[in-house]
Amino acid sequence: MLYHLLLNYIPCFHAFNVIHFLTFRAILSALTSLLCALSIGPFFIRQLSLLQMRQVVRTCGPQSHLHKAGTPTMGGILILLSIVVGVILWSDLHNPYILFLLFVTLGFGVIGWVDDYLKIYRQNTAGLSARQKIFGQSLVTLIAVIWLYQHAHTLQETQLVIPFLKKAVVDLGPWFIVLSYFVVIGASNAVNLTDGLDGLAILPTVLVAAALGVFAYVTGHSQFAHYLMIPYVPGAGECAIFCGAMVGAGLGFLWFNAYPAQIFMGDVGALGLGAALGLLAVIVRQELVLFIMGGVFVLEAVSVILQVGSYKLRKKRIFKMAPIHHHFELKGWPEPKVIVRFWIMTFVLVLVGLATLKLR
Repeated sequence: MLYHLLLNYIPCFHAFNVIHFLTFRAILSALTSLLCALSIGPFFIRQLSLLQMRQVVRTCGPQSHLHKAGTPTMGGILILLSIVVGVILWSDLHNPYILFLLFVTLGFGVIGWVDDYLKIYRQNTAGLSARQKIFGQSLVTLIAVIWLYQHAHTLQETQLVIPFLKKAVVDLGPWFIVLSYFVVIGASNAVNLTDGLDGLAILPTVLVAAALGVFAYVTGHSQFAHYLMIPYVPGAGECAIFCGAMVGAGLGFLWFNAYPAQIFMGDVGALGLGAALGLLAVIVRQELVLFIMGGVFVLEAVSVILQVGSYKLRKKRIFKMAPIHHHFELKGWPEPKVIVRFWIMTFVLVLVGLATLKLR
């Protein structure tokens, strides 16, 4: 909105030429979303408390979490609202990638909101059924990825890039839709599984979003893309504005979500943010790099799969409790130690992911 408005005044005020720079607008987007989250956060928390939107804790979970019952939840609404404000103000709203990122993020957010609301209404952890969740997620995801496939202008936009190898790509063809579907759905649910401790999911999301912003910038720049031997996707650079908004909104939410949390993001935030990361990776053609950078999310999801599979097949558990962050809690690690160590792991993995830009 402001981006389009200021464009009209460039002939009168040449200083406004600075808004043509993606990096500048990404910074403004991050700051705007950060200030939005920080400014309305206290009011938002009070309103959630008044509306009795409070966390329902699993009785079968760690006993140390029982005191968290009653903490305001659905804080993901604050995150998504802050992202939307930053994106609308500073991005090119004619860019289809921006529009589909908003569509998928908010679409998954709505699914998460319904799930959260049902849990609060029923006063138990049974929200939407797995089948209902997957149906909604599939519908939103397929609309986006089929559009991306049908409107791909070059072969590069549907190739799978193999990190650390020069010019190693796989022509996916229609399999692009299948891969993209699983990346978006998988990322969304992996972030949701990670969101079990105060601040555990949000900072890794911020770090991965920041790194994907770097990938978006160079992928949308023909010279940088050619130099780094990565696919050039026209228009993808605008996604850096969306990534900036995710970073700002996430940090603003972390202010209130840090241990001990004043608010939880709930499924409305976790599902929406995870889907956004997945679609960003699809747009910039870095699905495998997302797998690396989001290693903590992958670890959490795999731990649940292994635990469930082992119990069904052998009637034995691999971990004390899944997802794996609960395993370490039950081993005696204090909650803040688990959180910070998982943050450190994500920071290292993000650096490894960024290194793939040059190490080929």
